[in-house]
Amino acid sequence: MLHKGGQMDSLDMLKEVIAAASLRKEAQLCITNAHVLDVYNKEWFEADVLVSEGRFTGYAKPGKGRAHTIVDAKGRYMVPGFIDSHVHIESSHATPQQFSNLVVPCGTTTVIADPHEICNVCGLDGLSYMLDASEKTALQAFFVVPSCVPATTFEHSGAIMLAPDLVKPLQHERVLGLGEMMDYPAVISGSSLVLDKLWEAKKAKKIIDGHSPAIHGSDLDAYCAAGIRTDHECETAQELQQRVRRGMYVMLREGSACNNVLALLGGVNGRNNRRCIFCTDDRQPMSILSEGHINNNVRLAVAAGLDPIEAICMATINSCDCYHLGDRGAIAPGLRADFSLCNNLTEFAMHQVYIGGRLVAEDGAMLVNDESHLDQRVLGRMDVKDFTQERLRLELSDSHVRVIDIVPGGVVTEAGKAVVTVKNGVWVHDPAQDIVKLAVIERHKGTGNVAVALLRGYGLKGGAMATSVAHDSHNIIVAGDSDEDMSLCVSHLIESGGGMVIAKHGAVLAFFAQPVAGLISMEDGPAIARNLENLHHIATKELHVSNKVDPFMTLCFMSLPVIPTYKLTDMGLFDVRSFSFVPLELNK
Repeated sequence: MLHKGGQMDSLDMLKEVIAAASLRKEAQLCITNAHVLDVYNKEWFEADVLVSEGRFTGYAKPGKGRAHTIVDAKGRYMVPGFIDSHVHIESSHATPQQFSNLVVPCGTTTVIADPHEICNVCGLDGLSYMLDASEKTALQAFFVVPSCVPATTFEHSGAIMLAPDLVKPLQHERVLGLGEMMDYPAVISGSSLVLDKLWEAKKAKKIIDGHSPAIHGSDLDAYCAAGIRTDHECETAQELQQRVRRGMYVMLREGSACNNVLALLGGVNGRNNRRCIFCTDDRQPMSILSEGHINNNVRLAVAAGLDPIEAICMATINSCDCYHLGDRGAIAPGLRADFSLCNNLTEFAMHQVYIGGRLVAEDGAMLVNDESHLDQRVLGRMDVKDFTQERLRLELSDSHVRVIDIVPGGVVTEAGKAVVTVKNGVWVHDPAQDIVKLAVIERHKGTGNVAVALLRGYGLKGGAMATSVAHDSHNIIVAGDSDEDMSLCVSHLIESGGGMVIAKHGAVLAFFAQPVAGLISMEDGPAIARNLENLHHIATKELHVSNKVDPFMTLCFMSLPVIPTYKLTDMGLFDVRSFSFVPLELNK
């Protein structure tokens, strides 16, 4: 057996691998009749590939390999296991076990996960849970320690993680570094609160992930000078090249809400592609089941004109180089036998997936499913103080207001202005305007905080929607045109321990329970997908949410105060450009 950290269990195992490699001993597994990818010379070659003790041991001439088990690839393409270089498993609403069942059949064998969602709710207990839950999964799960819990000081989360809290977790063999540093203004200004965390990662000789949307020039120089080495927030080819020039690895992201692969490919070329890697960031089961995982990134890139070998390298060896995973990412003697037999170089559907030399998935299905278990450390927590419907009233002294404008296709918003209806000093919904009320209710510390703002471009009519999944602090967020329905949604989440809910005319139309930290379901991937599909259907058909946005994915990002422009935290309306709160009324 191989450790997740990649080390062999014993000297005896090493001896066995060498014996098989030297052909003194018959291999355990031989893959024959495959086109084998050499990621180092970037070429295909023909050979029988030998595997023993979970490692590639070497090659034999085609048809000449000796092994206990011989697998005929029938002309398929043998490629290293794909790697997701940056993912929040919690965003799939699946436990690590069920996430493994979802992505492994797609050819993903390794992920580098940032658990800042669950850590924002549960602190280091969240990291411990993710490590423990993924210990025995087929998927090789590595983690980074979240750097921003909370994401900023402008909201209340369930935990606060300071530099001393990171020291011990950074020593774990499956913790590769410090998670995405979202508080870029604090980095650039040299805040000791942030620099202390960066320094702990440097002392541990671990990588530091970045998050630097729309940062340029000297600000970007300062951010990189701090030792931050990755970024998944590029939106243009120019931004990609700017970051590569500064020594960064740039992640081409294809999530469920944020899709950047096609926009960034224009910046990828033969000179810089070794610094380009793939990630999903946030990807839901519906997207994975219908389109795939990292194989979807590869498919899109190849369809857009990228050479298949280069695309596969971005999904394998490049990520290994970035995260210093020297035991995988290629089909070469001594490395982990994580690989797939790919049907073709257009669809990138996997016939078989092997992890540590063991066949774990075939033709889109896991052969042995990993099982989830409820952990008391991360049960959903709803410490909401003194919430009543009255707390949702939006009092205004003027009709000229700031509004959060939704931008379809992503999580960035615009700073909008509007003239709304005010009666007796209170905002009143105008059916002629596509403007609804948005509220964030603090659920971790019992502060009693309720913040209210206005949201435009959502399309919602005749009800309300709420979720306890609200990046990154995961307070309750609710949108609606009726205070009654909004209050019903909030109360339902408080009583249930979290999830997603839709209400209309005083009745709950749908509810999807997520008992793990109010973020994660205990159901399997297809069941999660069905729940989300049902919520999506009701949101668009019954509440008329715009078909240009994902109803809940869009809603849950409306409170993220590190992505421009206007966002709403439990403390008020936040302008990401100035990193400061702004009043709703324009005349204030």
